[in-house]
Amino acid sequence: MMRLAGHTLGTPDHTVPQALALFKAAGLDAAEVIYQDDYLSGLPLGDRRAAMEALKASDSEGVPIVGLTPYTTAINSLEDVEWRGAVDEFRGAIETAHMVGADRVRVYAGSWHAGDFDHARRWAKLVDALQTLAPEAEQAGVRLCVENHFGTMTQSAAETAALVREVAHPAIRVLYDQANLTFTHDEKFEQALAVQGDLLGHVHVKDLVFTDPNAAFRATETARVNASERAVRSRVVGSGVVPWPQILAGLVQHGYNDVLSIELEYRWHRQDLPKPEDGFRESADVLRAMLSDPAHVRNAR
Repeated sequence: MMRLAGHTLGTPDHTVPQALALFKAAGLDAAEVIYQDDYLSGLPLGDRRAAMEALKASDSEGVPIVGLTPYTTAINSLEDVEWRGAVDEFRGAIETAHMVGADRVRVYAGSWHAGDFDHARRWAKLVDALQTLAPEAEQAGVRLCVENHFGTMTQSAAETAALVREVAHPAIRVLYDQANLTFTHDEKFEQALAVQGDLLGHVHVKDLVFTDPNAAFRATETARVNASERAVRSRVVGSGVVPWPQILAGLVQHGYNDVLSIELEYRWHRQDLPKPEDGFRESADVLRAMLSDPAHVRNAR
């Protein structure tokens, strides 16, 4: 049975313990927690006390922390000091994940934007970083899940799958986010699952509508799309254009029976979304209805 997790991207005004309580109240099974300094609903880098407080809250609420989300992007840097710093930052994320009982860590595949150069060298540094970290992650019981995400070297599903296959280590998996692929005009879900469906380690769930479906995608940042660059609006799962019933069926077909992390983008786009208490509950209700729908089960066979 798939488990539903809340992501603390959706709880910017809550501490991590408060977010865990909110997720429990919304009927969620687990949590994915941001690993970043200066974010109220995240764990600061290398802060053991904050990690232990989060673990204590997780135990008392009965909401396990299953994943951490760092924002490190320099693992493809050509500057050696910067690259080593980023690899060490990931070591800290792996250690913190192990401490709080999380078995997966989100990975941005470096930084890559229009106009950047030296793709081959940066890609090689990215592969080197992941091959360095993979055995350490495996030893800690953690898998590193590379997200198909704009502003990185793996915007598309094909690029994400190519990276994971090149690193060739069981601790390096794919983080599948169809909404990202949809608004960047990359693969539809059938293509995405065909190319990376056997590599999945984690799944993000969110939804959107286009304000201009014909606008070319552009983003100068990695973590989010600036307001001036957006051609979409965030929506609660099931009320946008991402075909979640079919995607869930496809995930089942590819043997994925793990966590679905609801990434309510309230941190970035609160004007688009209901308050987190409502947004997470509505998303959970919709996803559970889809997963229990006999038609969905039939389609998944």
